[in-house]
Amino acid sequence: MKVDARLTGVSETALLTLQVRAQEARRPDAIIDDPMAVHLVDAIEFDFAKFGHTRRQDMALRALAFDAATRRYLVDRPSATVVALAEGLQTSFYRLDAAGVGDQFRWLTVDLPPVTALREQLLPASDRVTVCAQSALDYAWMDRVDADDGVFITAEGLLMYLQPTEAMGLITECARRFPGGRMMFDLPPSWFARLARLGGLWTSRRYRIPPMPFGLSAAEAAELVDVVPGVRVVHDLPYPRGRGRVLHSVLSTVQRLPALDPVRPSLTLLEFD
Repeated sequence: MKVDARLTGVSETALLTLQVRAQEARRPDAIIDDPMAVHLVDAIEFDFAKFGHTRRQDMALRALAFDAATRRYLVDRPSATVVALAEGLQTSFYRLDAAGVGDQFRWLTVDLPPVTALREQLLPASDRVTVCAQSALDYAWMDRVDADDGVFITAEGLLMYLQPTEAMGLITECARRFPGGRMMFDLPPSWFARLARLGGLWTSRRYRIPPMPFGLSAAEAAELVDVVPGVRVVHDLPYPRGRGRVLHSVLSTVQRLPALDPVRPSLTLLEFD
């Protein structure tokens, strides 16, 4: 029997990103190995067709970028804690657990109760995974983090849906509470976030992506080192290589040319003092 997924608002985007990742993982030439995403889609009762066209690479490429940065951190700090803010239906823990980075790292999932309840019904339990059923903006989750062996915070697909003061406040508090840690997030450029706010972005006749109050270009994200106390270094990370020469050429060109920084999405990794 399938599990009925009743998510609304921003939480529903978790089902969209899951479907895109699973569609990619099913391909014989898939760029991502994500059997848990495929399992989730098959186990969920939901009208995925409402999202429209989902055969694309972007969400898989984003997931791979987060995996790579997290894995690099865990190689040096194998007992660190990874905090996944607004994790949705990401399956990052299971991909990393199968990637040979050891079995010492711990995981903290932070998301709203309807999402965490769905995860607990569908995903296998692990004594290394702790769940906080709350908003990422309720900073009480920070008290659950043992940062002695390092902490890596991910905000994959989160900050764009927060108000600017909320997003900046979250970054600032993470820098204050977790010196020596790192935080990674993705954001659309400001013009794209503005478009999403004004006219809305429809993926089909039946689904519109929620408004995005917050966006930063790569150049704007670089300024966080001067704006947020405790941010030591800002890294502008490239997207991994996708399938197809044209896509790879476009992504490489956009990443390489500073003049295109204002128009491309950013993948940002912060190192805290």
